Amino acid sequence: MANTTLYYVHDPMCSWCWGYRPTWDALQVQLQQQFGQQLSLHYLVGGLAPDSAEPMPHPMQQMLQQTWHKINQQLGTEFNHDFWQLCQPRRSTYPACRASIIARQYGLEQQMINAIQQAYYLNAHNPSDVDTLVSITTQLGIPADLFTEQLNADETEDKLLKEINFARQLPIQGFPSLVLMLDNNAYPIRLDYHQWQTSLADIQTILLTPQPS
Repeated sequence: MANTTLYYVHDPMCSWCWGYRPTWDALQVQLQQQFGQQLSLHYLVGGLAPDSAEPMPHPMQQMLQQTWHKINQQLGTEFNHDFWQLCQPRRSTYPACRASIIARQYGLEQQMINAIQQAYYLNAHNPSDVDTLVSITTQLGIPADLFTEQLNADETEDKLLKEINFARQLPIQGFPSLVLMLDNNAYPIRLDYHQWQTSLADIQTILLTPQPS
């Protein structure tokens, strides 16, 4: 099982990723128990929407509100719909993606993603705004001045664009997606929002089947 990686392709502000989170958390536990260090788990930000200072058009706001209700009905996921009255929505997720990449350097990537999702979906704060991201960063213990510097750095932008490009070359069907990379071969993994067993079965089949030498 050398060179074996499971990629989780997501966006911190993807509402379906928020809905999938409990199942993804459970799947990670199962993978750790069964495969341990033999299987590496890596997050990839796919980048839903580039930087924009423009307010989100009302038709898109209505579409996203409907999506939140749909996810709640299908999965029971909690959303704070006050966001649409309290915040100025923007179609801009790249700042949150950069924040995740920066947190990765501190070993806090999952914590950053979780905090962004909670701020957005439960506390009605806008992760498109730098102030929201800086507040989250401070709570995680990353110095705000260093974070802000990195957030605006060309190096971070380069990492983001390379990651988005890599994610788009994988066999994904939107966000979230799971792809298993084994010996330079990419295998799409079925993603079931209701149960982790579906994805685990696919991964087991690939990893436990003898590979041609």
